[in-house]
Amino acid sequence: MDKGIRLEDLKVGYGTSIVLNNVNIDILPGEIVCLIGANGAGKSTVLKTIVRQLKKLGGSIIIDGANEANLREEDVAKSVSMVMTERIHPELMTCFEVVATGRYPYTGRLGFLSDEDKEAVNSAIDLVGARKIIDKDFSKISDGQKQRIMLARAICQDTGIMVLDEPTSFLDLQYKLDILKVIKKMAKEKNVAVLMSIHELEFVPAIADKVIGVAGDEVYVAGSPEEVLTGENLEVMYSMSPGTGEIICSGLWNYSASIKRLL
Repeated sequence: MDKGIRLEDLKVGYGTSIVLNNVNIDILPGEIVCLIGANGAGKSTVLKTIVRQLKKLGGSIIIDGANEANLREEDVAKSVSMVMTERIHPELMTCFEVVATGRYPYTGRLGFLSDEDKEAVNSAIDLVGARKIIDKDFSKISDGQKQRIMLARAICQDTGIMVLDEPTSFLDLQYKLDILKVIKKMAKEKNVAVLMSIHELEFVPAIADKVIGVAGDEVYVAGSPEEVLTGENLEVMYSMSPGTGEIICSGLWNYSASIKRLL
């Protein structure tokens, strides 16, 4: 696999404590892979390890055919962009300036934007529908608007791989749909490999090409949304009582069919 990202027997955790063992995932260009599982199952830990916020405890991360261990920070930054749940807190920065930090791998910390850089920033802003707020103070806009800006920041980084940690959490429904629509468009039109964790299972069949479900300290199930989102699997991953998963799946699939038409 020359493009995209592959996790091979990856072990992730904190310090020397392993949270997830032997994670094996392939994400190809143009694919959206959703990572699901209960709170504390290790989804965010996997994503943080990929973007080097955490040190891997074993295994390999292969980025565009190269072992991540052999890549410099700037090489990784030119290949993988991220939107994590932790909000940045820039002081006295406009939304445009926050988005423009996505060009740091190309401009350096001084941040002098070339015409090409400015074009990338403006294109990303338009893609997420944030043109009306580019001159506003980032700290004074809504959570939904901040999520748009952070997504634009990742998009203008112009990478072939994007890692998203719960990009729709804590947003109103319309904002959720807007963000998912942008992610889907970006993956398909820009051929980006997307790995995202998500809590709202009803959105998964509408956007995911593949789903990875974690339970305990391992990947419990992987496959298409139809293969993964079954009553039995949900009961294991979310510690539900017998029979509960089937009821939830019935409503989930009906709702997701409607969501898919909106995306």
